[in-house]
Amino acid sequence: MAEPVVTFSKSDVIGYITLNRPPANSYEIGFMRDLDAAVDAANAESGVKVVILKSASEKFFSGGADIKAFLANTTAANMEMIRTAHRALDKMASSDKVYVAAINGHAMGGGLEMALACDLRFAAEGKYRMGLPEVTLGLLPGNGGTQRLPRLIGANKALELMLTGEAAAPDDALRLGIINRVFPADKLMEETEAYARKVAAGASLAIARIKQCVYQGVAMTLTDGLALERKLIEPLFDTEDAKEGLTAFAEKRAPVYRGK
Repeated sequence: MAEPVVTFSKSDVIGYITLNRPPANSYEIGFMRDLDAAVDAANAESGVKVVILKSASEKFFSGGADIKAFLANTTAANMEMIRTAHRALDKMASSDKVYVAAINGHAMGGGLEMALACDLRFAAEGKYRMGLPEVTLGLLPGNGGTQRLPRLIGANKALELMLTGEAAAPDDALRLGIINRVFPADKLMEETEAYARKVAAGASLAIARIKQCVYQGVAMTLTDGLALERKLIEPLFDTEDAKEGLTAFAEKRAPVYRGK
Protein backbone atom coordinates (compact mmCIF):
# COMPACT_ATOMS: atom_id res chain seq x y z
CA MET A 1 0.00 0.00 0.00
CA ALA A 2 1.38 3.41 -1.03
CA GLU A 3 2.34 5.94 1.61
CA PRO A 4 -0.19 8.79 1.86
CA VAL A 5 0.85 12.01 0.14
CA VAL A 6 -1.26 14.13 2.50
CA THR A 7 -0.72 13.48 6.20
CA PHE A 8 -1.91 14.71 9.59
CA SER A 9 0.30 15.32 12.62
CA LYS A 10 -0.07 17.34 15.78
CA SER A 11 1.93 19.23 18.36
CA ASP A 12 -0.07 20.04 21.47
CA VAL A 13 -3.08 22.18 20.42
CA ILE A 14 -1.92 22.68 16.81
CA GLY A 15 -2.56 20.18 14.05
CA TYR A 16 -0.74 20.03 10.72
CA ILE A 17 -2.00 18.74 7.40
CA THR A 18 1.00 18.45 5.09
CA LEU A 19 0.84 18.22 1.30
CA ASN A 20 3.75 16.10 0.03
CA ARG A 21 3.43 14.90 -3.56
CA PRO A 22 6.60 16.06 -5.34
CA PRO A 23 7.43 17.94 -7.37
CA ALA A 24 4.43 20.32 -7.32
CA ASN A 25 1.81 18.75 -5.01
CA SER A 26 -0.41 18.23 -8.05
CA TYR A 27 -3.56 16.40 -7.07
CA GLU A 28 -5.51 13.45 -8.39
CA ILE A 29 -8.01 11.05 -6.80
CA GLY A 30 -5.47 9.45 -4.45
CA PHE A 31 -4.27 12.84 -3.23
CA MET A 32 -7.82 13.97 -2.50
CA ARG A 33 -8.63 10.73 -0.70
CA ASP A 34 -5.56 11.24 1.47
CA LEU A 35 -6.63 14.84 2.13
CA ASP A 36 -10.10 13.65 3.13
CA ALA A 37 -8.59 11.14 5.56
CA ALA A 38 -6.21 13.75 7.00
CA VAL A 39 -9.09 16.18 7.60
CA ASP A 40 -11.05 13.42 9.33
CA ALA A 41 -8.04 12.71 11.56
CA ALA A 42 -7.62 16.40 12.39
CA ASN A 43 -11.29 16.90 13.21
CA ALA A 44 -11.29 13.81 15.44
CA GLU A 45 -8.52 15.19 17.69
CA SER A 46 -10.36 16.96 20.50
CA GLY A 47 -7.16 18.52 21.85
CA VAL A 48 -6.34 20.19 18.55
CA LYS A 49 -7.87 23.65 18.25
CA VAL A 50 -6.22 25.02 15.10
CA VAL A 51 -5.12 23.11 11.98
CA ILE A 52 -2.42 24.48 9.69
CA LEU A 53 -2.53 23.35 6.05
CA LYS A 54 1.02 23.47 4.71
CA SER A 55 3.31 22.14 2.01
CA ALA A 56 6.46 20.05 2.24
CA SER A 57 7.70 21.70 -0.98
CA GLU A 58 9.84 24.84 -0.94
CA LYS A 59 8.40 26.15 -4.22
CA PHE A 60 4.82 24.91 -4.40
CA PHE A 61 1.88 25.00 -2.04
CA SER A 62 0.09 23.09 -4.80
CA GLY A 63 0.37 23.52 -8.54
CA GLY A 64 -3.19 22.29 -9.06
CA ALA A 65 -4.50 19.29 -10.93
CA ASP A 66 -2.38 16.49 -12.31
CA ILE A 67 -3.24 17.21 -15.94
CA LYS A 68 -1.98 13.85 -17.23
CA ALA A 69 -4.29 12.09 -14.78
CA PHE A 70 -7.21 14.26 -15.92
CA LEU A 71 -6.52 13.37 -19.55
CA ALA A 72 -6.25 9.66 -18.80
CA ASN A 73 -9.47 9.60 -16.77
CA THR A 74 -13.03 9.23 -17.90
CA THR A 75 -15.43 12.03 -17.08
CA ALA A 76 -16.92 9.78 -14.39
CA ALA A 77 -13.50 9.29 -12.80
CA ASN A 78 -12.75 13.01 -12.88
CA MET A 79 -16.11 13.76 -11.27
CA GLU A 80 -15.41 11.24 -8.52
CA MET A 81 -12.19 13.15 -7.80
CA ILE A 82 -14.12 16.41 -7.67
CA ARG A 83 -16.75 14.94 -5.35
CA THR A 84 -13.98 13.68 -3.05
CA ALA A 85 -12.38 17.13 -3.04
CA HIS A 86 -15.70 18.81 -2.25
CA ARG A 87 -16.25 16.41 0.63
CA ALA A 88 -12.80 17.04 2.13
CA LEU A 89 -12.92 20.82 1.72
CA ASP A 90 -16.45 21.06 3.09
CA LYS A 91 -15.30 19.22 6.22
CA MET A 92 -12.62 21.86 6.72
CA ALA A 93 -15.03 24.77 6.32
CA SER A 94 -17.70 23.22 8.55
CA SER A 95 -15.30 22.06 11.28
CA ASP A 96 -15.45 23.58 14.75
CA LYS A 97 -11.67 23.96 14.48
CA VAL A 98 -9.97 26.90 12.79
CA TYR A 99 -8.08 26.01 9.60
CA VAL A 100 -5.21 28.25 8.47
CA ALA A 101 -3.39 27.83 5.14
CA ALA A 102 0.34 28.60 5.25
CA ILE A 103 1.08 29.37 1.59
CA ASN A 104 4.78 29.23 0.81
CA GLY A 105 4.76 28.87 -2.98
CA HIS A 106 2.63 28.61 -6.11
CA ALA A 107 -1.04 27.95 -5.30
CA MET A 108 -2.81 27.39 -8.58
CA GLY A 109 -6.22 25.97 -9.40
CA GLY A 110 -7.17 23.35 -6.86
CA GLY A 111 -4.14 24.38 -4.82
CA LEU A 112 -5.69 27.79 -4.21
CA GLU A 113 -9.11 26.16 -3.75
CA MET A 114 -7.71 24.11 -0.86
CA ALA A 115 -6.49 27.34 0.72
CA LEU A 116 -9.85 29.04 0.08
CA ALA A 117 -11.57 26.29 2.09
CA CYS A 118 -9.48 27.31 5.10
CA ASP A 119 -10.76 30.01 7.42
CA LEU A 120 -7.64 32.15 7.00
CA ARG A 121 -4.73 32.29 4.57
CA PHE A 122 -1.23 33.47 5.51
CA ALA A 123 1.40 33.73 2.79
CA ALA A 124 5.15 34.07 2.43
CA GLU A 125 6.73 36.92 0.52
CA GLY A 126 8.05 35.78 -2.85
CA LYS A 127 7.78 35.79 -6.62
CA TYR A 128 5.30 32.93 -6.83
CA ARG A 129 1.68 33.24 -7.93
CA MET A 130 -1.78 32.15 -6.86
CA GLY A 131 -4.85 31.96 -9.08
CA LEU A 132 -7.59 29.92 -10.74
CA PRO A 133 -6.44 29.31 -14.35
CA GLU A 134 -8.94 26.56 -15.22
CA VAL A 135 -10.54 28.63 -18.01
CA THR A 136 -7.26 28.35 -19.95
CA LEU A 137 -7.85 24.58 -20.00
CA GLY A 138 -11.45 24.90 -21.13
CA LEU A 139 -12.76 24.14 -17.64
CA LEU A 140 -14.05 26.01 -14.60
CA PRO A 141 -12.64 25.95 -11.06
CA GLY A 142 -14.39 22.81 -9.86
CA ASN A 143 -13.16 22.40 -6.29
CA GLY A 144 -15.14 25.27 -4.80
CA GLY A 145 -13.37 28.19 -6.46
CA THR A 146 -16.41 29.61 -8.25
CA GLN A 147 -18.25 29.74 -4.92
CA ARG A 148 -15.62 30.54 -2.29
CA LEU A 149 -13.62 33.20 -4.12
CA PRO A 150 -16.64 35.46 -4.88
CA ARG A 151 -17.78 35.15 -1.27
CA LEU A 152 -14.30 36.16 -0.16
CA ILE A 153 -13.48 39.09 -2.48
CA GLY A 154 -16.77 39.86 -4.24
CA ALA A 155 -18.21 38.62 -7.52
CA ASN A 156 -16.72 41.41 -9.64
CA LYS A 157 -13.08 40.85 -8.71
CA ALA A 158 -13.48 37.07 -8.64
CA LEU A 159 -14.94 37.04 -12.15
CA GLU A 160 -12.12 39.24 -13.40
CA LEU A 161 -9.58 36.70 -12.21
CA MET A 162 -11.46 33.55 -13.24
CA LEU A 163 -12.49 34.72 -16.73
CA THR A 164 -8.87 35.32 -17.71
CA GLY A 165 -7.09 32.82 -15.49
CA GLU A 166 -4.70 35.54 -14.35
CA ALA A 167 -2.67 34.85 -11.22
CA ALA A 168 -1.71 37.26 -8.45
CA ALA A 169 1.53 37.78 -6.57
CA PRO A 170 1.30 37.63 -2.76
CA ASP A 171 1.11 41.42 -2.33
CA ASP A 172 -1.65 41.68 -4.94
CA ALA A 173 -3.50 38.75 -3.36
CA LEU A 174 -3.32 40.58 -0.03
CA ARG A 175 -4.71 43.74 -1.60
CA LEU A 176 -7.55 41.79 -3.22
CA GLY A 177 -8.40 40.08 0.06
CA ILE A 178 -7.52 36.56 -1.09
CA ILE A 179 -5.02 36.23 1.74
CA ASN A 180 -5.03 37.75 5.20
CA ARG A 181 -1.36 38.42 5.92
CA VAL A 182 2.03 38.28 4.21
CA PHE A 183 5.20 37.44 6.16
CA PRO A 184 8.88 37.11 5.26
CA ALA A 185 9.38 33.61 3.87
CA ASP A 186 11.60 32.50 6.75
CA LYS A 187 9.00 33.69 9.27
CA LEU A 188 5.85 32.19 7.72
CA MET A 189 5.53 29.10 9.91
CA GLU A 190 6.70 30.91 13.04
CA GLU A 191 4.08 33.63 12.58
CA THR A 192 1.36 31.16 11.58
CA GLU A 193 2.02 29.01 14.64
CA ALA A 194 2.04 32.07 16.90
CA TYR A 195 -1.38 33.05 15.56
CA ALA A 196 -2.60 29.45 15.94
CA ARG A 197 -1.54 29.36 19.60
CA LYS A 198 -3.33 32.65 20.25
CA VAL A 199 -6.58 31.32 18.75
CA ALA A 200 -6.17 27.96 20.49
CA ALA A 201 -6.06 29.73 23.85
CA GLY A 202 -9.45 31.31 23.15
CA ALA A 203 -12.98 30.13 23.85
CA SER A 204 -13.33 27.22 21.42
CA LEU A 205 -17.11 26.93 21.78
CA ALA A 206 -17.54 30.60 20.89
CA ILE A 207 -15.05 30.31 18.01
CA ALA A 208 -17.00 27.40 16.52
CA ARG A 209 -20.26 29.33 16.71
CA ILE A 210 -18.62 32.40 15.15
CA LYS A 211 -17.61 30.27 12.16
CA GLN A 212 -21.15 28.90 11.93
CA CYS A 213 -22.70 32.38 12.12
CA VAL A 214 -20.46 33.79 9.42
CA TYR A 215 -20.56 30.93 6.93
CA GLN A 216 -24.28 30.26 7.23
CA GLY A 217 -25.21 33.91 7.65
CA VAL A 218 -23.65 35.14 4.39
CA ALA A 219 -26.14 33.01 2.46
CA MET A 220 -29.12 34.40 4.41
CA THR A 221 -31.03 37.64 4.51
CA LEU A 222 -29.92 40.02 7.25
CA THR A 223 -33.08 39.23 9.21
CA ASP A 224 -32.44 35.49 9.07
CA GLY A 225 -28.76 35.99 9.84
CA LEU A 226 -29.56 37.98 12.96
CA ALA A 227 -32.01 35.27 14.02
CA LEU A 228 -29.20 32.72 13.63
CA GLU A 229 -26.94 34.93 15.73
CA ARG A 230 -29.50 35.05 18.53
CA LYS A 231 -30.01 31.29 18.33
CA LEU A 232 -26.30 30.55 18.63
CA ILE A 233 -25.37 33.04 21.33
CA GLU A 234 -28.10 31.98 23.78
CA PRO A 235 -26.58 28.60 24.77
CA LEU A 236 -23.14 30.20 25.08
CA PHE A 237 -24.33 32.21 28.08
CA ASP A 238 -24.71 28.94 30.01
CA THR A 239 -21.24 27.61 29.21
CA GLU A 240 -18.37 27.51 31.69
CA ASP A 241 -16.26 29.39 29.16
CA ALA A 242 -18.63 32.36 29.10
CA LYS A 243 -18.77 32.46 32.88
CA GLU A 244 -14.97 32.32 32.98
CA GLY A 245 -14.59 35.03 30.36
CA LEU A 246 -16.98 37.43 32.06
CA THR A 247 -15.55 36.73 35.51
CA ALA A 248 -11.96 37.14 34.32
CA PHE A 249 -12.82 40.48 32.75
CA ALA A 250 -14.45 41.68 35.98
CA GLU A 251 -11.45 40.46 37.99
CA LYS A 252 -8.97 42.01 35.54
CA ARG A 253 -7.14 38.77 34.82
CA ALA A 254 -6.54 36.58 31.80
CA PRO A 255 -9.28 33.97 31.25
CA VAL A 256 -8.52 30.25 31.13
CA TYR A 257 -10.90 28.54 28.73
CA ARG A 258 -11.62 24.80 28.82
CA GLY A 259 -14.07 24.34 25.95
CA LYS A 260 -16.98 23.61 28.27
